Amino acid sequence: MQLRIIFFILISVLVSFSTQAQSQRQLENKRKQLQKEIKEINSLLFKSKKEAETLLSDLDDITQKIEVRTKLINTINQEAEVLSKAIAKNEKRINSQEKKLDVLKKEYADMVVRSYKSKNKNSRLLFLLSSENFLQAYKRLQYIKQYANYRKQQGEDIKATTADLRALTDSLQIKEDEKQLLIALHLKEKESVSREKQSQEKLVTKVRAKEQKYISQINRKQREDRKIDKKIQRLIAEAIARSNKKSTNKRSSSFKLTPEDKKLETTFVANKGKLLWPVKKGAIVRKYGKQKHPTLAGITIQSNGVHVATEKKAKARAIFNGKVLSIQLLPGRKKMVLVQHGNYITVYKNLESVMVKKGEDINTRQDIGTIHTDNATGKTVLEFSLFRETKIQNPEIWIGKMI
Repeated sequence: MQLRIIFFILISVLVSFSTQAQSQRQLENKRKQLQKEIKEINSLLFKSKKEAETLLSDLDDITQKIEVRTKLINTINQEAEVLSKAIAKNEKRINSQEKKLDVLKKEYADMVVRSYKSKNKNSRLLFLLSSENFLQAYKRLQYIKQYANYRKQQGEDIKATTADLRALTDSLQIKEDEKQLLIALHLKEKESVSREKQSQEKLVTKVRAKEQKYISQINRKQREDRKIDKKIQRLIAEAIARSNKKSTNKRSSSFKLTPEDKKLETTFVANKGKLLWPVKKGAIVRKYGKQKHPTLAGITIQSNGVHVATEKKAKARAIFNGKVLSIQLLPGRKKMVLVQHGNYITVYKNLESVMVKKGEDINTRQDIGTIHTDNATGKTVLEFSLFRETKIQNPEIWIGKMI
């Protein structure tokens, strides 16, 4: 029964340490991801050429950067807290092992003294010969062996405990060093946020002076986006109707798929949450759904896709195998490509040029077109959306590591 209890205690301790290590690794990975995101924001945004025309864009950029950096600071704090708990546990274990080592050393010293005295007063041979019978002699021999083994085991326990203590002390020092690095990083990020907030306040003052102008621009862009989304839905509906033209179910809301198309769709759906990013390198500058404008109070915007900032002359790439359903010209001579994956359609907007043809079968990672770079802001942003038949989907839950 006691062995059972000890076993369960050991398992609980191991699970506790494993969970703690896992939590620390998760926070460390999250911190590294946020640091990478800040680096990408720095390299992909803040490229305005004409301040008067890009104040709102600049303000959006710095607001996003502050938001990501604030998440980074919170993650650093959580990571430091986990380390503090690990340090406290190590210190407790070190104290426990030190006490254990003291007890072992004392017991071992007493044993050596007793053994020495025993050798002086009565030899082992005399101890055995003074036995009353063979059975007693045998038992005394076993005792001598056990005593020798116990003494040897005590020596091994002292070695093991000393080694464990040394390892714990080394581990404690490593964790202390890690914590100091995190504290330094925390202070650095706080200083950066402070500087960025000062810049943000200056930009806010300038933006407020032209607030109505910016609101009008946003509303106009939102109307354009709605028109484009309706156009996409119309194009998909027409394509569905064409696919069902020879079918008895001509009013179906789904494509009439070949067995190969059905297999492709099944694989597409099976990869939900793991699909490829539509650019090699990028940072999300607008998320999916209804949301408050990042800088203008009281303004709500609707995004039926995600906006991904990337490098100048970057290519939009197919997130999965499919067939080019349509290529369209948008206002400002920008282009849009629709790619079909069974009943799912991915849409790549804001392209400067296109590298595929309508009806062409394309593969995952294949370049679709060069993304347009705005002359005023200097930003290169791909607008990406996803539909299931004519219904708009949230691409963030389909693309890997986009949430």
